[in-house]
Amino acid sequence: MKSFGYELYDVVYEKEAKDYYLRVFIDGEKGISLDDCEKVNDAITDKLDEAEFINDSYFLEVSSCGVERILRKDKHLEKQIGNSVEAKLYTPIEKNKQIQGKLKSFNKNDIVIETEKGNTLIARKNISQIKTIYNWEE
Repeated sequence: MKSFGYELYDVVYEKEAKDYYLRVFIDGEKGISLDDCEKVNDAITDKLDEAEFINDSYFLEVSSCGVERILRKDKHLEKQIGNSVEAKLYTPIEKNKQIQGKLKSFNKNDIVIETEKGNTLIARKNISQIKTIYNWEE
């Protein structure tokens, strides 16, 4: 990916209904275009087939990680300190299963999100998903 000037943001292999999908998410300093996705798709398709990492038949999808991106790794969280995020929780905190605010900090066990009510400490094991939030009205 780096030879093309892209960052491999994330890879997800999942089943939807009866089909399997290998989703490759890329990022770049200037954003990602459809041509960029096509270029990466063409570069990895044959290599994936040759390596036979996946025995099932699957659909390969290469795309941008998007404006509202899921934050799975510490490096994703690090880049979003001070930005707006939404955390979906397994167990509610103060009757809320969704917390929105600015990502303040994180460590291996917890994430702190600043909300209108102050800082909320959330155990990482209680987070089903955390993603960035883009203000579409600005």
